[in-house]
Amino acid sequence: MPAETLMQWPRLLSPRRFPDQQLSTPNVLPERGDFVRDYDRVVFSSAFRRLQRKTQVMPLPETDFVHTRLTHSLETAVVGRSLGRLAARHLMEADAELARQLPNLDQDCGDIVSAACLAHDIGNPPFGHSGEDAISSYFLSAAAAPYLAQLTAAEVADLQHFEGNAAGFRILTHTYAAHSSGTAGLGLTYATLGAFTKYPRPSLVPDAAKVGGASEKKYGHFQTEAARFQHVAAELGLLPKDAAAGFYHRHPLAFLVEAADDLCYRIIDFEDGLKLGLIAPETGLPLLKKMLNDPAGRKGSVQWHDWREELGYIRARLIGKLVAELAELFARHAPAILRGQYDQSLIKELSCWADLQEVQRISINQLYRSRPVLEIEAAGFDVLGGLLDAFLCAIFDAGQGHRSRKLLLLLPEQFRAESHQADVSAYEKILLLTDFVAGMTDQNALSLYKTIKGIELPKGF
Repeated sequence: MPAETLMQWPRLLSPRRFPDQQLSTPNVLPERGDFVRDYDRVVFSSAFRRLQRKTQVMPLPETDFVHTRLTHSLETAVVGRSLGRLAARHLMEADAELARQLPNLDQDCGDIVSAACLAHDIGNPPFGHSGEDAISSYFLSAAAAPYLAQLTAAEVADLQHFEGNAAGFRILTHTYAAHSSGTAGLGLTYATLGAFTKYPRPSLVPDAAKVGGASEKKYGHFQTEAARFQHVAAELGLLPKDAAAGFYHRHPLAFLVEAADDLCYRIIDFEDGLKLGLIAPETGLPLLKKMLNDPAGRKGSVQWHDWREELGYIRARLIGKLVAELAELFARHAPAILRGQYDQSLIKELSCWADLQEVQRISINQLYRSRPVLEIEAAGFDVLGGLLDAFLCAIFDAGQGHRSRKLLLLLPEQFRAESHQADVSAYEKILLLTDFVAGMTDQNALSLYKTIKGIELPKGF
């Protein structure tokens, strides 16, 4: 098979930093490799810190043990590290030449997957996944139509199908002109950016190029980052589905990032539902134990007196078991993945897939559709839509009325189309605002909405 039809591991693991900046780091310890530094850069970013106040399942949680986007991301990164290392060891055992060529493949894959997992939700807006729906719904409304009139079809699609993954890629690769003349974003390696991109396509691609794989369900970058993503794809040697449309096959490690996320949100969200009392323990615990598939008569080393403690033990064992199975599945499909001939979610091939589907069904009915979740997510539509409408009216107010000027001054400088950003297009003006709104925490969005609507004045007045 010609080399151009096969992705190559040495190229896929490129330690070069976006965008081709050869940064001098003479004082970095050799133990702190390039991909570990990627992880560190994500941890120290302000966008990552804000995840501590963004919804995972329960919006605005009042209990300390419920997961936020930040704790979910940290746990997914831990699972991803184990999954990446174990999967790579299987590859090395099966291919002595690969092991000789890349002796640190297992460590590098673990570090890359972990860093990409850590960042996988960094672009998600407030109020959970309903936040994406709220932003999309606003741009589909009649109120937004005048602001979209000058935009291309692809630009409109970006906004009317707002995607947290695309917002995340923008955070990782974009530097605001109001901040500096740089263009590196967080300056991550190409390998980590490739693994992060689960959906290597723009919002609009030709129907003829689609085959319905897992990587086509959503899109991975906005039009503003289209050239950047194609640059990343070229550096890594990703196989194109339609190069002219910027539509590519996934980086192989993106399958592991997806699997780690799928595993964590299914099992740990379910655990949250049990601890919140929304899912009955007599229903949930037996289902999780069934997936462990322990031999009949197996006895543990302790006798549990608290079902919540037993739940944590079962969850830990179950994730370990499924990580081992997913690593084997990845190694088995790796040759086809490198040829662009496999595009399915690995989790669907797990032996307990039917039980995981039952876990998901129960979570949807009893957790995701519980009254507290639905009430606050519904309110999120008014909050995010209201913020977008108020600020867009001010941004496109040609007369710059008094209210418009006041509202624009509430926007941090990097989100305003002025000074170094004064010549941006109408699409970019809107995208700067969506950057601001999507980057807010749940509480911050709610507080600002109440303030500009006159519902509640800031504390201290």
